[in-house]
Amino acid sequence: MPARRHHAGDAAGAAGISADPREPLPLLRKELGTGERGLSGREAARRLAVYGPNQVRRREKRSLVRLLSTQLLHPLALLLWGAGALAFVAGMSVLGWAILAVILVNAVFALLQEHQAERAVEALAAYLPEQAHVVRDGRRQAVDAAELVPGDLILLEEGDKVPADARLTDGALEVDLSMLTGESAPVERMAAPAEEGVGLLREPNLVFSGTTCTGGEARAIVFATGGHTELGRIAALSQRAPRGDSPLETQVKKVAWLIAAVAVGMGAVFLLIGALVGLPLTDALMFAIGLLVANVPEGLLPTITLALAAGVRVLARQGAVVKRLSAVETLGSTNVICTDKTGTLTQNRMRLQVYWTPQHGVTASGGTPPPELVRAMTECTTVSYDQGGDLQGDPTEIALVLGSGPDLPARLAARDHRRRAVFSFDARLRLMSVIAQSGDHLAVYVKGAPEAVLARCSGIDRPAVMAVVGELARKGLRVLAVGTRDLPPDAATPRRREDAETGLRLVGLVGLYDPPRPEVAGAVRRCHDAGLRVHIVTGDNGATAAAVAGEVGIGVPRLHVVPESEKVHDHELDGMLTGDAEIVFARSSPETKLKVADALRAHGQIVAMTGDGANDAPALHQAHIGVAMGRSGTDVAREASTMVLTDDNFATIVTAVESGRRVYDNVRKFILYIFAHTVPEIVPFLVFALSGGLVPLPLTVLQILAIDLGTETLPALALGREPAEPGIMNRPPRPSSRGVITRDMLIRAWGYLGLVSAALVMGVFFYVLWRAGWHPGDPTGDGAALHHAYLTATTATFAGLVTCQIGTAMAARTEHASLRQVGLTTNPLLLAGIAFEVLFAAALIYVPPLQRLFGTAALPWDVLAVIAAFPVIVWGTDELRRRRARLSRDVTGP
Repeated sequence: MPARRHHAGDAAGAAGISADPREPLPLLRKELGTGERGLSGREAARRLAVYGPNQVRRREKRSLVRLLSTQLLHPLALLLWGAGALAFVAGMSVLGWAILAVILVNAVFALLQEHQAERAVEALAAYLPEQAHVVRDGRRQAVDAAELVPGDLILLEEGDKVPADARLTDGALEVDLSMLTGESAPVERMAAPAEEGVGLLREPNLVFSGTTCTGGEARAIVFATGGHTELGRIAALSQRAPRGDSPLETQVKKVAWLIAAVAVGMGAVFLLIGALVGLPLTDALMFAIGLLVANVPEGLLPTITLALAAGVRVLARQGAVVKRLSAVETLGSTNVICTDKTGTLTQNRMRLQVYWTPQHGVTASGGTPPPELVRAMTECTTVSYDQGGDLQGDPTEIALVLGSGPDLPARLAARDHRRRAVFSFDARLRLMSVIAQSGDHLAVYVKGAPEAVLARCSGIDRPAVMAVVGELARKGLRVLAVGTRDLPPDAATPRRREDAETGLRLVGLVGLYDPPRPEVAGAVRRCHDAGLRVHIVTGDNGATAAAVAGEVGIGVPRLHVVPESEKVHDHELDGMLTGDAEIVFARSSPETKLKVADALRAHGQIVAMTGDGANDAPALHQAHIGVAMGRSGTDVAREASTMVLTDDNFATIVTAVESGRRVYDNVRKFILYIFAHTVPEIVPFLVFALSGGLVPLPLTVLQILAIDLGTETLPALALGREPAEPGIMNRPPRPSSRGVITRDMLIRAWGYLGLVSAALVMGVFFYVLWRAGWHPGDPTGDGAALHHAYLTATTATFAGLVTCQIGTAMAARTEHASLRQVGLTTNPLLLAGIAFEVLFAAALIYVPPLQRLFGTAALPWDVLAVIAAFPVIVWGTDELRRRRARLSRDVTGP
């Protein structure tokens, strides 16, 4: 396929195309070796091998060194760097190297978790394969967009994302080129000769990969794919934007800096106290190192990232593909859901239930409708058979043609032969029309909302017809009106829909029934129990939507129906949305969705908004959680959304909200778990410093490192997978302003769990020393008579902290409910983590090489018996606190 560039010049070369797209169409077809039947399947496979997949090569990810340096310079890591430096200054090189090893291990661990989180988000592409409609071997078929090659004949319509750079051969489109040109207004593209002297992006007959069709239908020949497209050229010059932190991660980073500042401040203050009370420099530095190490929750950030990534994977398996980690957190605070009706609340399986004609009145479907109504219903559709012999197209249109009688394949073939023009459905006009040959003249066939069709009809009793529409709508039927007009024999095909859709004659009404999804009623009840309000935003008739709302339980405590949503002013909208009613916004346009989303955000609500059309994109983008339909939705809607429902099911949104609440609660649980251990790790060093060295260090720095890195990590990770707490969907949404770390959490972590644990471990430390005859100030160093008793006492402190961790983990599993309600064995990962930390601690205490490294000694049975009671004491104290809180709420109310 030789390339000729005598027209395109430098612009074509810059685009990297294989043929000049601005050549006359016959010449371009010749050069690309294609025609009206498209490419053959074999030829497309050969070209795919030559040109490669139609994919823009991704920018390389940040280097490993850069990612690792980010972890090594984190504020919590900086604390450990300071502690290691102090250890080397004090001549404790073994301790210094141990701290450096902890820094490196923690950074690698965090790196692995971040990598796993990125993979979890990138893997979502498998749930949403991008497809393109092409003509190959003379048949229309769907292929993966990555398999397109130059020369392919593609079909484009409203809502599609353009899969490759292409030249229109027939039809016309409105295309959003903003991603390439920065201009927000859609531009018109049509099959026409090239214009001289304009840039490639300004050519009126070209469309480009990654842009979106906002209206119209057309065919086009692909002339560039993959990295040779305009999008590929721009991508090659662009830097990939780094992943932004979620609000949750931002909050935790702020807390990390706060922890670092507090640790440094406390270290400086107590170093001064140590100097004043006469502590040797080595002891004072040991104290400062212990304080720094005890303040560092090493696994905090990677554990949060892992919990969010796990939430994304769980939601994907449940049918909700979340495109950003931060959205999982936002889902948990959602308090308003604005949903479409058709296909989301209902099954999107329309069937013709009744029809009405001026001559025969209302007739239940069962026989064949009158011939004129059959003809009009068939002509004004775009459904077709795929290569598997199945009907494809809009469910409403499928219901119309299936209900219009036998011999459908022949009737559809004749329809396509007679068709001269199509004016696609317009959401603002609520109309679709076609122009077809009828004998020796042309005829216009129109279908749409009854109000819109009747407004263009003449010679009818409009109030009487609208009374029939209202009667059918109150039965939950979707009502469409069908009209027609015969053009004079010598009339040309109207080029504007305004000229076609006028002077109509009403043929009849059709009533379509779309049954609600069986699981939606239960999902709506769960929304109400969880304090969520559900509004319906639909283009359908208000009575029809209200009937569906009543069937699924929307309208608690009352339902307010807005018959003409486009006519509602902002101040009226504010009044409705701040009331106690759930609302049906009927006859709404995509602009109505945007107005509703704006108003709800202005009133501080967290909004989840569903949509499937190209024009829904602004509202999906404006809502906190834009929810696109994975099956019936357009590429534009999916691109603008935060979450895509692979099953188009409203119940999946409620499941996602519950999952978001669970993930947020679990983040709080393991933060509580990690923070609760700070107090019992710091108190031993405070006792040592405030006693002026009369009390030896109850816990060594290496033992703290063994706790924070060895015994604490797996239970913390397991708490991130905790099942939902009972009643999670029976409480109101959390305020979006409430941080993940609250005053109540810190009081619980430090004032209850932390102090109880500190008292227990210090108690067992003094118990072991006093049993051996120790008195304050007695020497316990190497060679002293009490040295072995001291090793046993520090080991008891270490083991006591480990067992207190077990009690804290069990307490952290629930914020409100009792452990009995949650179930002891409902989180097997936590049980496995607890088993690991017990075995790990036992190895440090009883394996001789580890005893020498960590300064531990075997514990006698009476000490083990005392320590074995610590988990029950820690958990039991918190259980009593939660029980008092529950009783208090029962008395005073929520």
